[in-house]
Amino acid sequence: MTSPGPVSQNLPPDQVFDWLDVEAEKRTEAGLVRKLRIRQAQEAELDLAGNDYLGLARDKRVAGAAAAAALRWGAGSTGSRLVTGTTEVHAELEHELARFCGAQAALVFSSGFTANLGAVTALSGADSAIVTDKYIHASLIEGCRLSRSDIAAVAHSEPSAVKHALATRRKPRALVVTDSVFSVDGDIAPLEELAGVCREHGASLLVDDAHGFGVLGEGGRGAVHAAGLSGAPDVVTTITLSKSLGAQGGAVLGPRRVIKHLVDTARSFIFDTALAPASAAAALAALSALKAEPELATKVTEAAGNLAMQLKAAGFRVGLPDAAVISVQAPSPESAVGWAAACADQGVRVGCFRPPSVPDGISRLRLTARADLTEADVDRAVAVITAAAPPGATS
Repeated sequence: MTSPGPVSQNLPPDQVFDWLDVEAEKRTEAGLVRKLRIRQAQEAELDLAGNDYLGLARDKRVAGAAAAAALRWGAGSTGSRLVTGTTEVHAELEHELARFCGAQAALVFSSGFTANLGAVTALSGADSAIVTDKYIHASLIEGCRLSRSDIAAVAHSEPSAVKHALATRRKPRALVVTDSVFSVDGDIAPLEELAGVCREHGASLLVDDAHGFGVLGEGGRGAVHAAGLSGAPDVVTTITLSKSLGAQGGAVLGPRRVIKHLVDTARSFIFDTALAPASAAAALAALSALKAEPELATKVTEAAGNLAMQLKAAGFRVGLPDAAVISVQAPSPESAVGWAAACADQGVRVGCFRPPSVPDGISRLRLTARADLTEADVDRAVAVITAAAPPGATS
């Protein structure tokens, strides 16, 4: 049997992207078309879709620090952190993040996504096995794909599955990767058990604490801190500065030698333009606000619990949240889209998650609580979600 030769269609220039139209039609038929929505600077709607957990994105202290830094340092950082991009603001932010979270050192990236890419790829490689929870964030998945490691994605929140994968691996080094609070359903990973399994099998643990930092732990120090793992020699934490701190950027926290290794090897750090000084200053100001008002973290979880309890009492399929994310199951992908749109029409903005974005295949509304939500806000949200609910949304 002869192997097929090279394929050459000699398409004219105006047809080389015709395949995009075919793919777009498939997405339309599957109901998976995404649309950008331009929002106004000030909107009257109640936002339960964003991740401004502490309500600091518009805080005058935070916005003022960003404005002052932009005037002092300019609109951008002008280059990578290793060339021209590192400022005093970046260094101070790293010092304060590490001290606050109880880590030896920290390294700031331009986003939480690039922080995860850098951490996963730099701490793995061809001689490594990576064991992940199957529900990890897309940025961690991309890091795994780029790592050249053996990858095992195991059952959600099952330390025994992680243990089996580590015990049967074929590579000398191993890295276990998990979210702390999972971004879709809002449940928390069994971090203490995972750390124990890692130590039984000589593996390191990487935790994406994007949805735990600022919300969980003492004064909002995060899920890793709450689990007693901050400062551990075998645990690395990634965070985003764009959720609880209301700014932009990401960071990796961990042992000093890990951070030094990232500076030398993490391509999403070395070859990326640095986080703008204004964003770094905003994150630093937000961190100072959290230190001054540690009750903000408690307010988030209280608001989330109140909202979830009221929705559950109304008959919706909703679990009690471990942090700020609340998941409300919808009967179908189509009904979830319509439900979210109907809520927006009535002035309440909610998230809409459906396959393939949700790994468990369950379409849902995704709500996020904030520290500045009032009881009246919660009552309004429940009333609107109930009025807009499609048939079959309640059990």
